[in-house]
This record gives sequence, structure tokens and C-alpha cells, in this order.
Amino acid sequence: MYKYKLNEQEDKVKKFHEERIMAFDALEARLENIKKLLRQGKIETIKYYRENPKSYAVDKPTDLIGDYINDIETLLKSEEWKKQKSYLRN
Repeated sequence: MYKYKLNEQEDKVKKFHEERIMAFDALEARLENIKKLLRQGKIETIKYYRENPKSYAVDKPTDLIGDYINDIETLLKSEEWKKQKSYLRN
């Protein structure tokens, strides 16, 4: 019985690990889509400013997008993530 529980626990851990690793594939696919959206946004912004050469309007929120990308980069740096994780526990 004890051995059965160990195998069951190992299976759960293995499944958890696989799901975590597969999550990176899903995130990479989303990033590819985001790259396409950024290119399209750039094209639309160029078109907007050509049609409105005196405009100071912000067509796409590049500053906000940049901030989000900075946050993602921070989270992916292991030492920074450890700091964030300990902060979330408290």
C-alpha cells in the first residue's frame, strides 16, 4: 500500500512537471502572435501619422506594452523571480 502511494505521488509530480514545461510552449506561441500584433501596430501607427502629420496622439500604447515586457523579463530572471516569490508568500 505504501509503495502504491509513492507511485501515485511520483505520477502526480511527473504530470505537474510536464504541465509546467508545456506551459512554456503555449507562452512561446502567444509571443509569436504578439510579435505579429506589434508589427501590425507599427504599420497602423505609421499610416496614422502619415495621415495626421501634426498629431501628437498616441495610436498604440507602446509605453505600457514596454512596461509589461519589462515585467516579463524581470520575472524570467531567476533571482528576480525568487524575490517576487518570497514577497508573494508574505
